[in-house]
Amino acid sequence: MSSPDASPVLVTGATGFVGSAVARALLARGRRVRALVRAGSDRSNLAGLDLELTQGDLTDPASLARAVAGCGALLHVAADYRIWVPDPEPMLRANVAGTRALMLACLDAGVGRVVHCSSVAALGLTGDGSLSDEATPVSEASVIGIYKKSKYRAEQAVLELVRTRGLPAVIVNPAAPVGPRDIRPTPTGRMIADAAAGRMPAYVDTGLNVVHVDDVAEGHLLALERGRVGERYILGGDNLDMAALLALVAEAAGRRPPRIRLPVAALWPVALACEALARFGVPPVVVRDHLRMARKKMFFSSAKAIAELGYAPRPARAAVEDAVAWFRANGVIPA
Repeated sequence: MSSPDASPVLVTGATGFVGSAVARALLARGRRVRALVRAGSDRSNLAGLDLELTQGDLTDPASLARAVAGCGALLHVAADYRIWVPDPEPMLRANVAGTRALMLACLDAGVGRVVHCSSVAALGLTGDGSLSDEATPVSEASVIGIYKKSKYRAEQAVLELVRTRGLPAVIVNPAAPVGPRDIRPTPTGRMIADAAAGRMPAYVDTGLNVVHVDDVAEGHLLALERGRVGERYILGGDNLDMAALLALVAEAAGRRPPRIRLPVAALWPVALACEALARFGVPPVVVRDHLRMARKKMFFSSAKAIAELGYAPRPARAAVEDAVAWFRANGVIPA
């Protein structure tokens, strides 16, 4: 009989930014990787990797059952990650119902270990700029935006199955990952690319926790190996206000950072206009949920992951430098 380490590890979302970093980290550990991929997905992040592909979708339970069959572990990274959507139902089907269906498939298949990638979006905020952690109180009513609500509900679904069905799951809550292979790019990556290209003349005074995507991937593996079932672990890096983050981007890109700081209220009409245009297919630059989120600095502590998992994130400067270099090398920003 094969050992658990000899069985493949299923990675969902492996074609994406965080998921591809997780797949690479597993391969570097000598683990067999099975990647769940959607039909027609961009698989450039998996080019050259020695892994098994299985086609499926979070909204197709039968494909999830096939994907987990024979796997010793699951790292569930896939999610519909958009700050604004015209219709929330497809996002909820993928992120919430899809997560629960995947966890039930794991229980049916006897998968021995699960790491669910949630987000700091599912956690509480202090509201005063001090550091939030896994114990900061949170309720769905306090969570802003459909994406964040979907991550909150998915996390609660996992925890409920841990309590009632013995699901062997650990939860990780990444902050704002930054670095190479951000092919979409993510909202944080888009902001960094725009700033590096000189397309951001002004900014809103807010704050976020910036972490290298490869450190987030390493945190997933540490949770797989050392995490306590039913526990949550924040995978963050440096807490930076927006001016400090944009200064790092400017330094990496060799240009001056934007100097104009705008109040949130000044951008409200712009957000309304962007949302109206988005209904006709124009990607929104800023939406109201962006501005609601900006009112609170999203500063978090990774002390629990550091103490219990041995998590050791590198400085945010390295993440920003790697992101700018990758965007430049791949034509997202001018050389």
